[in-house]
Formats: sequence, structure tokens, C-alpha cells
Amino acid sequence: MEVLTSARPIYAVLVSLGAVALIGVSSKRPNLREFWTLIAAVLKFSIVVSMLPIILQGKIIEYFLLTVVPGLEVKFRVDALSMIFALIATGLWIVASVYSIGYMRSLNEHAQTRFYMFFAVALLAATGIAFSGNLFTMFIFYEILTLSTYPLVAHQQTREATEGAQKYLAYLLGTSILFLLPAIFLTYYYAGSLEFSNHGILVNHVPNVMVGIILVLFIAGLAKTALMPLHSWLPAAMVAPTPVSALLHAVAVVKAGAFAVIRVVLYVFGVDLLKNLGLGVILAYFASFTIIVASIVALRQDRLKLRLAYSTISQLAYVVLGVALLTPSSIVGSILHIVVHAFGKITLFLAAGAIYVATKKVYVSELDGIGRKMPLTMGAFAVAAISMIGIPPLGGFISKWYLSLGALEAQQLLVIVVLLISSLLNAGYFLPIIYAAFFKEALPTENQQQDQLSTVRELPKPILTAAHLGIVATQPDSFRQASVFSKIRANEAPLLMVIPLLITAGAVIVLFFWPSLFLTLARMVVAAVMA
Repeated sequence: MEVLTSARPIYAVLVSLGAVALIGVSSKRPNLREFWTLIAAVLKFSIVVSMLPIILQGKIIEYFLLTVVPGLEVKFRVDALSMIFALIATGLWIVASVYSIGYMRSLNEHAQTRFYMFFAVALLAATGIAFSGNLFTMFIFYEILTLSTYPLVAHQQTREATEGAQKYLAYLLGTSILFLLPAIFLTYYYAGSLEFSNHGILVNHVPNVMVGIILVLFIAGLAKTALMPLHSWLPAAMVAPTPVSALLHAVAVVKAGAFAVIRVVLYVFGVDLLKNLGLGVILAYFASFTIIVASIVALRQDRLKLRLAYSTISQLAYVVLGVALLTPSSIVGSILHIVVHAFGKITLFLAAGAIYVATKKVYVSELDGIGRKMPLTMGAFAVAAISMIGIPPLGGFISKWYLSLGALEAQQLLVIVVLLISSLLNAGYFLPIIYAAFFKEALPTENQQQDQLSTVRELPKPILTAAHLGIVATQPDSFRQASVFSKIRANEAPLLMVIPLLITAGAVIVLFFWPSLFLTLARMVVAAVMA
């Protein structure tokens, strides 16, 4: 496989650093601050896209930055797997940035400059993880991601936000120090290298028992994947503003964990080593447990963001399940699920934020009839939710199709059962929301009832009757249609919030009919690791 040397990976990473500086000096000028946020997002995405043709030709891009001490190098590598994560992270950063502007302005949030600065640092870290050429580089950016998202989770600066952020930091930093760092140390001790290799670097270097120990350390250390029982940091982090929740679930944090698991399983251990020792099947069963239990817990959550959080815990376990089965189709399904889940889950969280901005509602039990008041938002929510269930013609069906094929290839019928049960559970916690939103009547609040009664009582009955007849008789059709559209817009969140979630919902549909780009990249990964 041809290797090219290019500095473009480091440029893609450092764009965010420039954005941090420009956002900081523009703190007194909100429009300019947000301009730099959007320009950096577009520029980063453009640099990533510029490398795509090279990767599609079957080539790899590498860039060596520096040697810290002998054996520990900061090095960047762009291959098919890197490209998938980088495209998702940088592409959705543009969407999330536009949405954040609408959200933060609508709620007149405090410390917006700090918010945008750390948001940019988080995307720097995510891109660094995507383009890491070895375990050492990945570890550096993995920790930068943890530290940069802590202020975002604690943004509200309330007691609840502080406690949630502290739990977030304790779990992710603690597991990295206790488990991930020892796993990296043991890998270097036995393999003599931390470089990623298509067939793994631990083959023929490590006693069988030690392979199992190192695998456990890696899975525990990569807690951003939120596998049970190391998952409770994610629901705790739901105290963050909705754009941060979208960042955590769709753009960077949990996706970084899932990406890192795929990278470690395929490029550190290798397919053959895990197959021969039967460790992949054990990991698959462990992921299956998380899929089912997290879905059951999601059924019981009334707070919308918490229900979505447990859904993420379940859905990310699909990624681990697919790569653990170690078959061509299951690996393709695992990689594709990162993509379809990213677009689906960001849509769900953006919709939740739009609902909050427009109505201040945060509980599922409060959403009766909201689909008729906010049809655009809830229509997008419905598309994303049905995709999560895995129903065609939406993107979620594609990844689950390949996961099911992979389970058959691995002769794991129990995994097929898990996939079917989890889809039913997904329907159980998503479809009632959609039904209530569009088919139930909203009960007016006590204040609304009092306002309506007082307004009616203030007007004499003949005036009310005459006014009603006059309006109906004199309104032309075009005016009535304009009134309908105005009414729809009046109940929706600002356009800067609605447009991004409509775009991501549209992408969920597009991924079903045209998954070829990501499917090609996923198959390139399989061809490389199974050659």
C-alpha cells in the first residue's frame, strides 16, 4: 500500500487552534466570533475532503511531527478508517456550529466565548484522534478531548452541572489513567512498538493470557464508548447545553471512543489473534449485554435527553459488537453504524434542544400534541428515531443489515436474537414519543386556560361573532395559506436551529439510498485488515 507524506493532517488538526485564538480576541464582537467559528469549521472540513481522493485510490497519508523520547512519537496517519471518522466529525461540526449560534442566542446564554473556544478545542482533539498514527498520539488527543469537554459539560455552572461534570471527568480521566495507560505500556513492552498495523502488532509477541488482560485494559480504558458498567458518566453529562450533548453523542466524544475501539481491535490486536483465542466472541457477548440492558433502562426514562443518552449507550454497543465478531460484514456494519448513528443521534438531540427553546419542555410526558405545533422539528425527530430502530428506507437499516449478515457469517445466532430484541426495544422507547407528538391532544396549562377565559370574557358576544364571520368571509386563499405557514414558523425554534436538524434528518434518508462513499471506505478497511 503506497504511503504519501503530507502535512495536510496536521493542518486539519491545527485549524481549530487558530479558531480558538480568533474567537478569544473577538469576545466583544459576537458576530465576528461566530464568523470565525463557522469559517474554521468549513476550512477544517475542506482540508479533510481534499485528502479523500488520495484515500479512495488505496493510498495512506502519513506525517511525522516529533519524537518525545525514543519509541514515543507524535505521528499522523490518514487511511480509510481515519477518513470516515474525520468526515463525520468535521462535517457535523459545521451543522452543530450553526445550531449552536441559534441556541446560545435564543437563550441568551452566558460565557458564549468560552463555549465556542472549548467547542473548537474538542474538535481539534477529535480530528487528532482520527488522524493518530500510533497509540501514543491517540492517547494525547484522547485526553485533550476529555479535558476540553469538561468546561462544556459544566457550562451552566449550577450545582447539578458541576456534579455532572465532575463525574464525567472522574470516569473518563480515571479510566484512562488506571486502564488505558497501562494497556499502552504493556503493548509497547511486548510488541516494542505503538504503531498501528493492518494485521496488529501483538501477534506472536504476547502470551495468550496477557493478550486477554491487555484487551480488558483497553476496553475499560476506552470508557468514552460507554459500555456497561462504565457508562454512568454519559447520563450525568446530560446537564450540558444541547449543542454539547450533540457534541458528546454524535460529533466527537462517544464516536471517538467507538473509533478507538475499532482501531485497537483491528490494528493493535489484529483479526487473526483475537479469532484464534476466541476473545472476539466474549467481547461481542459483553456488548450484547449493554445493548439490551441500556435499551430497557431507556424505556423507563421520562426526561427526553436521558432517554436519548441511554439510547446512545445501547447504539454504540452495536459498533463494539460488529468489530468483535471479526467477520467482513460485521466490521462493515460496525463502521457504517458510526456514520448512521452520528446523523440520527445529532438530529434527535438538535430536536430536543429546539423543543426546549420553543416550549421549555424537557419531559417525554409533556410532548403530547407537540408534533402539530412543531411539525418540522418533530418530523425530523421521527425520521431519526425510525432510523435508530432500523426500519427502511432510512440509514439505520443499512448498518443493522450488515451487522446481521456478520452475525450469520460468525455463526452467532444469539447475536441475531439480540439485534431483533434491541430493535423492538428501540421501537418501545421511540414510537410512543412520535405517537404522542402527532396523535394526542395537548392539554392546555392552567395559565393558558385562564388567559383564554379572560380574553373571551373581555369581549361582548356580538363582537366576537361579527369578527369571526368577517375574517372568514374576507380572507383570500393566499392569505390563509400565508397564515398557516406563519403559524408553523411561529411555533418552531429559530431557523438557525431548525435548518441544521432538517439537514441531518435528510442525510439519514440519503444514507439509505446512497451509502456508497462510506460503504466503499468501510470495505477498504476490511480489505486491509483481512488481506
